[in-house]
Amino acid sequence: MKDCLQGKLLSRSEALALVAARGAEREALLATAAQLRDRQKGRVVTFSPKVFVPLTNLCRDFCGYCTFRKAPGEPGAKTMTLDEVVNVVRRGKMLGCTEVLFSLGDKPEAIYPEMKQFLAERGHQRTLDYLFEACRTVLDETELLPHANPGVMGRRDLQHLREVNVSMGLMLESVSERLLRPGGAHDNAPDKKPSVRLKTLEEAGKLRIPFTTGILIGIGETWEERIDSLLAIRELHQRYGHIQEVIVQNFRTKPTIPMRAYPHAAPEDMLKTIALARLILGGEMNIQAPPNLTPDGYELYLQAGINDWGGVSPLTPDFINPEAPWPTLQALRQKSAEAGFELKARLPIYPGFIHQGDKFLSSALRGYVERIADTDGLVKDGGALGKARLHHSNTLSELS
Repeated sequence: MKDCLQGKLLSRSEALALVAARGAEREALLATAAQLRDRQKGRVVTFSPKVFVPLTNLCRDFCGYCTFRKAPGEPGAKTMTLDEVVNVVRRGKMLGCTEVLFSLGDKPEAIYPEMKQFLAERGHQRTLDYLFEACRTVLDETELLPHANPGVMGRRDLQHLREVNVSMGLMLESVSERLLRPGGAHDNAPDKKPSVRLKTLEEAGKLRIPFTTGILIGIGETWEERIDSLLAIRELHQRYGHIQEVIVQNFRTKPTIPMRAYPHAAPEDMLKTIALARLILGGEMNIQAPPNLTPDGYELYLQAGINDWGGVSPLTPDFINPEAPWPTLQALRQKSAEAGFELKARLPIYPGFIHQGDKFLSSALRGYVERIADTDGLVKDGGALGKARLHHSNTLSELS
């Protein structure tokens, strides 16, 4: 492990050997990952102040862990109009948000005539074309920065959406083909086939799109498959240099999902997976874990090597995990400080990609980024974090 501090990346066999780490070896694993993070990132942990826009929760996939997807006519089924999108984004802008995270179901028009009709009434045939219009509208009317997660895409759609997104994302989740079998987490989910998702990540690399991906742990995968997923991400990044962050996300059981009998991913599994991810991916990679999915103890992830909390919204809930509210920005700042870290707000495109000129950011979008970025490539005046500080100080003065 010590060689990792000199730039070596863990091999598959080395990572597998560390899965069984206990006691002093386990402590050394976490400490080495944290030390590697400190050498490259310092004692700063970032987050992205965002507005979460669930453009549509209709989806053609039926994943065993998902409560986001709905069918037409089902309670909560919704496809947002452009006016609804702009209204919520404007509210987020007032609160200091800089990212507009678009999440949506995969190709719902493929199975739902109702979605086809919704799109046709707006001059579109495909959800991805409606997404482009929504991203363009947000840029034109609010100047906030879109980051779209629309699922599996081909080269043409990636290239098109690149014009109106400063970054994009697709969770790899797992390279396990077993999860596609009947009863598996990805049974009846054609867009979760690993080869298809890896192809999307590869095409994004060829197009130089700053890309977010990650793994979902606790959905039935083995440790070998978990490590292989991280290695697949590393291999793509080594070829194209476009992976801007890797999320290690823990499965949370819910009473209404097919996988409701599955237990939560264990906190110890999260700590070990994060540490292995750091040593597999290296000190320069941005690694995040969502704080709202571990409400008690998320600050421990800092000890395992993360340097980012992901998107946190002062306005909108986590529509993917609605039972798990975001921590307040004041609480996130306090927990980070108690662990010895300064919390700073970033944009949906990381500083390292902003500073590479037009290689990863089109000239058409550069002006939008420069208006809200400071010289370090972070958010000017802290964005939503600055607003939270102001609100907190005002509250204190009112009470005194």
